[in-house]
Amino acid sequence: MTMMTLVQHLAQGEIKTRGVQQWMLDNVIPLVLLAVALLLLWLGGGKGDNAGVMRRLAGVVIALAIIGLAVSGLGVNVGEWIAGLFTG
Repeated sequence: MTMMTLVQHLAQGEIKTRGVQQWMLDNVIPLVLLAVALLLLWLGGGKGDNAGVMRRLAGVVIALAIIGLAVSGLGVNVGEWIAGLFTG
């Protein structure tokens, strides 16, 4: 009987994912960034490969910029600006 009640409640309104998105932004992304930072320190720091660590760090910074654009919703503005460079 409770399953039918759940189905009826879900059928009456929209199923939204805002809570899941916010949870991921608040929890998953910082944990992934922490894991990447620890991995970079472990891989390069112990061997003295500072140049390799900096190369990987540059890739991480670029990835963070892309994630920031995707999360903020400014990707459309950047795309229009780039298209404006070529179309005049």
